[in-house]
Amino acid sequence: MTVVEKPGALTGSAENQQRREFEELVRRHHQQAFNVAYRIAGNRTDAEDLLQETFVRAFRFFGNYRRELPFESWLYKIMSNLWIDTLRKRPRSGPPVSLDQTLGDTDQKLDVPDPGPGPEESLIEGSLDARIQEALSSLRKEFRIAVILADIEGMSYEEIADVMKCSIGTVRSRIHRGRQAMKKKLGSLERFLNEEV
Repeated sequence: MTVVEKPGALTGSAENQQRREFEELVRRHHQQAFNVAYRIAGNRTDAEDLLQETFVRAFRFFGNYRRELPFESWLYKIMSNLWIDTLRKRPRSGPPVSLDQTLGDTDQKLDVPDPGPGPEESLIEGSLDARIQEALSSLRKEFRIAVILADIEGMSYEEIADVMKCSIGTVRSRIHRGRQAMKKKLGSLERFLNEEV
């Protein structure tokens, strides 16, 4: 019985070469990709999950990556789509609950963990970075992604339009509106910087 290879199937050697190429690209872009994931997600845990899922999906579809395009643009497209999917799947929060409310017929109160940054995140972020991250996190997801890709990653409008699957005009609008919202949120930042000096 003869074995017929599927058209487009990789041989062992080609598969190993593709794996090495992918590993090299991941090694080269890992830190930058984590920074983008952190800015998008707003916290370390979600950023690590997002980055891991992004690399898993990128590896799965690495055969579809067109080598003439920048790897990071392709990777950020995967990342932004995954983040949007994650946000869609999250349950909406229920009605607000008072922290002073007792549980049932007992005098026991709710024990709610502090959602603020832990000691490690506080050291990493610092007070200025925390304010910027808070402002970024307050943006609508499409504004946040556009601002991060433009102002932090330095991508062109064309690259961002490709990542976000929208027109260049929409990219410009999202960046402008995102920057305006951040400027409003960080209005006291200049005073804050002057006080620090």
